[in-house]
Amino acid sequence: MSQTKVENRQPADVLNWILDRAMIILIILLAIVVAILRPAFIRIPSIVNLLCLTAARLPMALGVAGCIVLAGTDLSGGRVAGLTGFISAILLQSAGTATRFLQGGQPLPVPLVILIAMVVGGTIGVVNGFCMGKFKLHPFIVTLATQLITYGVYLTVSNSKQVSSLDPSYSTNFVIKPLFEFTVGGIRTVVPMYVLLAIILTAIMWVVWNKTAFGKNMFAVGSNEEAARVSGVNVLFTIVVTFIIAGALYGYTGFIEAARIGTSGPSLGLSYENDAISAVVIGGVSFVGGTGKISGVILGVFMMQLIIASMTFLGISGSITYIIKGGVILIACILDMRKYRTKK
Repeated sequence: MSQTKVENRQPADVLNWILDRAMIILIILLAIVVAILRPAFIRIPSIVNLLCLTAARLPMALGVAGCIVLAGTDLSGGRVAGLTGFISAILLQSAGTATRFLQGGQPLPVPLVILIAMVVGGTIGVVNGFCMGKFKLHPFIVTLATQLITYGVYLTVSNSKQVSSLDPSYSTNFVIKPLFEFTVGGIRTVVPMYVLLAIILTAIMWVVWNKTAFGKNMFAVGSNEEAARVSGVNVLFTIVVTFIIAGALYGYTGFIEAARIGTSGPSLGLSYENDAISAVVIGGVSFVGGTGKISGVILGVFMMQLIIASMTFLGISGSITYIIKGGVILIACILDMRKYRTKK
């Protein structure tokens, strides 16, 4: 009889394993179909470009992931990136440019501007974390409010102007400077510097999550806030610092994106938080809190970029892509909740 139970359990275990990874399996199947229809999709330049886009979006996803580990979320990320991208662009616009936003000034040192962008983002994170931790406000409402406030501040200060003509010390000599390059089939392929920066940043976040007392406290608060408080964890401090780190990572994303795109405008950062949230959930960071791995975040961002690249290769319009992204978020959340209920 026990043998029968084992035999019955095995098909159920296989089914659960498939369902737990259903989103990743579907995305891989999509990539296979695209590769068959568009062979250029799996050529080296296309794959390298996909990895570069993953590196560009990874910092924001790492920030959102921490908020979701706390059983929360953050809707302000994209607009924070837009604001800090604008700040980075005006502080590092080439001197002597006729349309220079800050007339008569000189570009600031790049490390200083990175710090400013991350401090601005972290400051917004303080507001998010404090309102949630101190006043017990829902993260959706708080971050929606700061999203709108941040965007309003950006539009007011920038007057909706595009900022371009970035100083070479910022763009071509730093962010998009070739880390290394190679030629395959006569096509020159470049891996930019921001890929290395993303790797370093990811390594730092892995240490924070897995090797520090703060990381353990973050997962404890996400699993059970009351139990964490009884165990001596400073819940308010943990929530605020998590959102400060998230805001700083959004600020860094804005700094990178302005240089990567070559300009800063009202559309910079638009819907970035949606892609980040989708990627994080695909990567196994659960909305119920207390669960997630850095490796899963990396995989989720890669998978999200794989979806976007697939849509581009198939010639699917941007409007349809929004529908597909929304469906991905919905399905990922359903699968996440199913996984939680099964374990419970």
